[in-house]
Amino acid sequence: MSSPFTIIGNSPVPPPSAHPRPSWLRVKFFGGPKYQELKRTMRTLDLHTVCESARCPNMGECWEHGTATFMILGNICTRACGFCAVPSGKPLGPPEEDEPDRVAEAVERMGLRYAVVTSVNRDDQPDGGSVIFARTITRIRERVPGCRVEVLIPDFRGHWPSLDNVLNAKPDVLNHNMETVPRLYRQVRKGAVYERSLELLKRAGEAAPELSTKTGMMLGLGETREETLAAMEDIVAQGTHILTLGQYMQPTAEHLPIERYLHPDEFAEFKQLGEKMGFKHVEAGPLVRSSYHAFEQEEAARA
Repeated sequence: MSSPFTIIGNSPVPPPSAHPRPSWLRVKFFGGPKYQELKRTMRTLDLHTVCESARCPNMGECWEHGTATFMILGNICTRACGFCAVPSGKPLGPPEEDEPDRVAEAVERMGLRYAVVTSVNRDDQPDGGSVIFARTITRIRERVPGCRVEVLIPDFRGHWPSLDNVLNAKPDVLNHNMETVPRLYRQVRKGAVYERSLELLKRAGEAAPELSTKTGMMLGLGETREETLAAMEDIVAQGTHILTLGQYMQPTAEHLPIERYLHPDEFAEFKQLGEKMGFKHVEAGPLVRSSYHAFEQEEAARA
């Protein structure tokens, strides 16, 4: 059975699903000059991208357009979430102090005017890696003045001074993904707490009113329509500006199965209802991921 992902490099083929893959999840393969150039830049500077580590289905398209989401703090996550393909375990050492400089150099080489930076969870570090986040924002701005920076951060285990470290560096967009509805948290987001993630979004918005706050959820994990709408209401009540909704895709046989594929019309309905709830922008569709068309999402929210 063919894969629901674009096959890139040596990425393993995801397992067959119990449900037939619908036609709207077919992804075109990209591997042109821009893709190859970006790949060389990442390898030369010894950088990771969540595009590769999480086996994003949009990787080929985004890389061909010269955009990528940098993943800092290494490539080993201290949590083992049921949906995520990023390797988990004990990191081999502390965060690399020069990583922010390497990310900034990559942003300059790529000529980016909008950079997205995320990370693995680093629960082994007292600050969760927040100082490296802050330094990365600062280095990008120093090297590429005018570049807008979006960060997709972990929950820092509710250590709010770590959140302040990131906010003090003044990112343009602060994203923290809720991922799923409360009932599914134990199996989907191990080590995370639904209420804690809501509080992070609220604290970020209150501490920096000029900041765009953002979150994302995966659908197709077994949540009901009513649960999804209730979670959306919870999220918008925190003052969150941008919401992304996409189809969950099982990366390997060891990960959570897909319970169902949502039709594009269902995503369109969630977008309409979300914007009625008060979100400034909702990006919803089967292939939507939190960083997909991130610049356009932020522009739409500011309009």
